[in-house]
Amino acid sequence: MAIDLEKIKQRKAALENKVGGSNSNQFWRPQDGDQSIRIVATSDGDPFKDYFFHYNLGKNPGFLCPKKNYGEQCPVCEYANSLYNGGSEDEQKAAKTLFARQRFFSPVLVRGEEAEGIRVWGYGKMAYESLINLVLNPEYGDITDPEEGTDLLLSYGKPAGAQFPQTKLQPRRRSSPLCQDGPEKCAELMESIPKFDELFEKKTVQQVSELLDGYLSGADEEEGQEVTHYKKADETSSVDEAFNELLG
Repeated sequence: MAIDLEKIKQRKAALENKVGGSNSNQFWRPQDGDQSIRIVATSDGDPFKDYFFHYNLGKNPGFLCPKKNYGEQCPVCEYANSLYNGGSEDEQKAAKTLFARQRFFSPVLVRGEEAEGIRVWGYGKMAYESLINLVLNPEYGDITDPEEGTDLLLSYGKPAGAQFPQTKLQPRRRSSPLCQDGPEKCAELMESIPKFDELFEKKTVQQVSELLDGYLSGADEEEGQEVTHYKKADETSSVDEAFNELLG
């Protein structure tokens, strides 16, 4: 039987779409300004997922922490903890950039972009706290309800004088159905919710150890640049920037 070139092309496209171990085409990132989104209900009743990532390890955009996510040994956690306990100010700053950072994710439908299906929005702790407070507010009820839920106005941007963009969330005054295109189209839309357990590649302890070894050996440094047993923290680096790179 001859090889199916169309299937091979699909595999190539899927491979090129994987950035930093994540399926980047399944993610949504807010643009500057206002946009309307709907948090979508999940089959387990909890549309808020959280994962811990390590950033700033050389040129790697970020990866799941084996310890925080799976209870396994994590060479980066062990190294960062030992570095922090070393005592010097530079060592503690460097260690802080390597500690695992928690990020949150929810399936969302972006109004005006319904044709893209349901995608995953990744956000930080402040946005997460706002969402939890909205969900627990009896005035709004279940904001994810497909028939009587509530869209959210998401305002994203960098206020004057701020170093990084901020996210503000405001529920719409009236409830609305998630989908108005008929039951068949709505069912198809719900089937487009990405599978969270497939969003990110899980690295083995050995793979994480190899990444750490490469980082410590200065494999990502330009030739001739001085390498120490640790790298000093970049005061201008942003976890949000690293997170955006991870999601493509």
